[in-house]
Amino acid sequence: MAKAIHMMVRVLDEQRSVRFYEKAFGLDVADRLDFEDFTLVYMSNAECAFEVELTVNKGRTEPYDLGDGYGHIAFSVDDLDREHARFTAAGLSPRKIVEFNRDGALLARFFFVADPDGYQIEVLQRHGRFK
Repeated sequence: MAKAIHMMVRVLDEQRSVRFYEKAFGLDVADRLDFEDFTLVYMSNAECAFEVELTVNKGRTEPYDLGDGYGHIAFSVDDLDREHARFTAAGLSPRKIVEFNRDGALLARFFFVADPDGYQIEVLQRHGRFK
């Protein structure tokens, strides 16, 4: 059976992105591999072994064009309201909390936030299938 182990995003500024993922999601640098043309930074936390891989292409000065194909990554949290308040206080500019209902029942509560490179990240209340 296949097991998801990481997702990768290309970032322009390594330190800015590392600070964002540390502050927003409590991820720490698990490994950093430096090569001649690029650097790979793997970030994770004790909550889950799944990692976010930041790829920094050396010499890149222009922001990446995210195009219209990227969707988002999602993180689940125990207390969505508390996390939204924490993101706001930390200056991370989360969008408003949304409740998504189906057939009169709560399906999901969530908000989105963008990382420094514009990647969209969904933050979901742990509920139902979103644990």
